[in-house]
Amino acid sequence: MATETEGRIVDDAQSKRWEAVEEGMELLHAGEADRAIAELLQVAHDDPQNEYAFHFLGHAYFEKEAYPEALKSYVEALKLAPGYLGAMLGAGQTLRMMGEYDRAIRMGQRVLQSQQDDGDGLFLVGAAHFQKGENQAAKRYLERFLETSPELEVALEVEGMLQVIRGEVLPFPGAEDTLEN
Repeated sequence: MATETEGRIVDDAQSKRWEAVEEGMELLHAGEADRAIAELLQVAHDDPQNEYAFHFLGHAYFEKEAYPEALKSYVEALKLAPGYLGAMLGAGQTLRMMGEYDRAIRMGQRVLQSQQDDGDGLFLVGAAHFQKGENQAAKRYLERFLETSPELEVALEVEGMLQVIRGEVLPFPGAEDTLEN
């Protein structure tokens, strides 16, 4: 069992790693992914044990649609902190964007093993099943996702997927032009 002093040392080290990435996070939030990448690469170089640097580096690469680099960064964060749910979700979404749906689903399942009602995990698994055409599995996860009270924009996206699954709408704009009447 850790002593109070040991716990404080861990908290201080974690706080310092978090503080080191604040500038990179601010750049990301400002939409300056290139500058964020440069900043976070420097943080990772200065402290190769900083899981947050690799996580947010993954996020910055994801924003630039540099998916292989994003995945590599998220995996590095997970090597340093195997239980880091944010890095798991980032890796899962990156895998989904790369068309690696089975791997994305497995990553989302890892998140859901830790937190069974995690909205981001439910969305990840549901969206990956949807993209694979596994509609019943997608429906289960996406309906559970909506129960988490997500932001309106994402809720509307998910409701659109569910409408496609139920056959209420066509799966993509212009699809009606490809159907015989």
